[in-house]
Amino acid sequence: MISDKLNRRNFLLASAAVAATSGLGVSRASSRTVYELGHRKISSLSDGNLVLPVSFLLPDVPGDELEPFLKAHGMSSEAFRPECNLTLVQDGEKTILFDAGAGANFMPTAGKLPDQLSDAGIDPASVTDVIFTHGHPDHLWGILDDFDEIAFPDAKLHFPQAEWDFWRADDTISKMSEARKVFAVGAQTRLAAMEENVSLFKPGGEILDGIEAVDTPGHTPGHTSFVVHGGSEGVMILGDAITNHVISFQKPDWPSGSDQDAQMGIKTRLALLDRLAGDKMAVIGYHLPNGGAGRVERDKSVYRFVGDS
Repeated sequence: MISDKLNRRNFLLASAAVAATSGLGVSRASSRTVYELGHRKISSLSDGNLVLPVSFLLPDVPGDELEPFLKAHGMSSEAFRPECNLTLVQDGEKTILFDAGAGANFMPTAGKLPDQLSDAGIDPASVTDVIFTHGHPDHLWGILDDFDEIAFPDAKLHFPQAEWDFWRADDTISKMSEARKVFAVGAQTRLAAMEENVSLFKPGGEILDGIEAVDTPGHTPGHTSFVVHGGSEGVMILGDAITNHVISFQKPDWPSGSDQDAQMGIKTRLALLDRLAGDKMAVIGYHLPNGGAGRVERDKSVYRFVGDS
């Protein structure tokens, strides 16, 4: 979730400064079962949170429009502190983790997944599958442990084909802005380590029984969301297709500095919101509050996120 317009070093320094001056630090990590879908138990596990300056996330929204909106909704004009929510699906045979968290080397407020798994009594070796939404640091870098080995040694790793091709291309680093070069280097290191046990997939079908891959590009070229099916019900794992519980819903047409293709991100958000409101489908958002579980409602042209307690 980093804008092309910022310098990586300056971004981290600014994030740290904002955290220090505003009290925006590590959120209390938590895990809980959020849905039971047929024979499947779906839990949300916290990897901590990010600290992201607003100026970096919304660089193209005029201040005279942005400031009153944030104030009206009780939101900080300095920084957002989005949660990082990983989804765990257990069905008695498989233990499926969606994304791998940030690991220890991205941001000090994130990378809490190992403690969460330990607290929940889940051995990383018991994870049978890890399914990735995309290759950004807070979703991918945790696939390697402190010894640079795969953190889930017995898991099959599932990665979107288009996303894999993008990050692994020989010219990706040279084509990226300075802000994103370190993302590409980090992604290439981790994807290389995953190569022997990775299964690449394309959206539009099931990648595991009852797990449907949905094409949601814009945030990154191959960003993918997933629907976990159970009978007539479904839960959509959003990844970063929808990232803020107020802005993404009430101002989905605002360009996001976190999206690699801002206009495609807008198109994807609008289509998702329309589908989710119409289908009344439950969701888990990686950066939505209280574990990310909830639903999308629509009142005429305005959407809102309603969290599940």
